[in-house]
Amino acid sequence: MPLAKSALPALIALTGLLYIFVIPSEPEAVKLLFKVIPMALIIAYAYRLSADSRKRYHWLIMAGLFFCTIGDGTLRWFVVGLSAFLVGHLFYLTAFIGRWRFSKLRFAALLPIAAFAVLMGNELVQALSADGKSSLIAPVVAYVAVICTMGWTAIMTGSRTAIAGSLLFMVSDSILSWNMFVSDIAYSGPLIMLTYYSAQFLIASSLREKPSAAAGASITATAPPV
Repeated sequence: MPLAKSALPALIALTGLLYIFVIPSEPEAVKLLFKVIPMALIIAYAYRLSADSRKRYHWLIMAGLFFCTIGDGTLRWFVVGLSAFLVGHLFYLTAFIGRWRFSKLRFAALLPIAAFAVLMGNELVQALSADGKSSLIAPVVAYVAVICTMGWTAIMTGSRTAIAGSLLFMVSDSILSWNMFVSDIAYSGPLIMLTYYSAQFLIASSLREKPSAAAGASITATAPPV
């Protein structure tokens, strides 16, 4: 699949950089169109990667990408966009649980991720309360919990691309939420979108991996002789 391996990633990078650094904020409709183009290309990339073996994991990742694209287009209505992203993360989370490969070290990652979720959630709750936006506390806290759980389940897969993508997603949304509700972050716009597009591309790229074969080889290697 030469197109998926070369042309599509290049187009994703080009259109993403074009949106971040070139397209002006107005008119808003044009800005929004260019915002979702890289995601549409990432969906096409993911579809081509899974063309020969579409299974449950592939469709769940595709669904996650689709709902995140909806989130991109509706984020101006914050709770609507946030809800779409939350559904996308639930699809990712379900996909990663299906590729769970237990190890004590990966399982221990739950501790720092949970600590991060508590600290970030606490800062956001305080900021929202101080700004009189208490109605946003429940959806924001739920979102923090879901995306952090998604990041941990990605770690539990052992997939480098899924792990990197999920952690970058957490970084992107942390910058966005901190910049929106707590305090300004320099160059937040480019930082948010660079990490976001990279995260989605890496999560889509996890479709190239075949963990079942790797897991089978591991079981064979560790089985006692008969």
